[in-house]
Amino acid sequence: MGDETFRHQKNVEREGGIRSVRHRFICDTCGKAFQYKCSLKRHVRIHSEERPYACDSCDKSFKSLKTLKVHQRLHSGDLPYACVECNKSFRQSGRLKVHQRIHSGERPYSCDVCGMAFARWDHRHVHQRIHTGEQPYSCGICNKAFAQLCNLKMHQRIHTGERPYSCGICNKSFTKQSSKGASKHSYWRATTQLWCM
Repeated sequence: MGDETFRHQKNVEREGGIRSVRHRFICDTCGKAFQYKCSLKRHVRIHSEERPYACDSCDKSFKSLKTLKVHQRLHSGDLPYACVECNKSFRQSGRLKVHQRIHSGERPYSCDVCGMAFARWDHRHVHQRIHTGEQPYSCGICNKAFAQLCNLKMHQRIHTGERPYSCGICNKSFTKQSSKGASKHSYWRATTQLWCM
């Protein structure tokens, strides 16, 4: 990595007669400062396509060793983080933390407009599209737009004819598994004790 990528800045501060020295390594691309040179080197990769950490099991490569290690758990099946409430296990500690909100009821992310609270920030982000009207996902065939990617994928089945969900009794197929699709059909057939024909 050349000197053009970052610069080193040495700050000397005097506070109450005590002299402290802070070394700051600054990214020339975005100006973010780091205490250690190695931290800056790791950071600079976000501005480039460099991915020096390759997976031995597949063709994927990553910008950080930590990300590679988490990825490798996909291949090994290792789930080192377990919930003490229900024993469900996760590859990442962050996923466990979000999961634990199911048990605690914690909802730290609230909508600025209506105050509705969410356990995950991404759920709040999608919710806020109700207020903004944003629909970033559009069908390449008919141009119909959607606020959520899952709704676009479900819509595209109209064009492809894909019906991935089926009734467990009569094998009738559906485009969605929700209450308006396969789940409702199977439930109705089972509770009314009618034979599917």
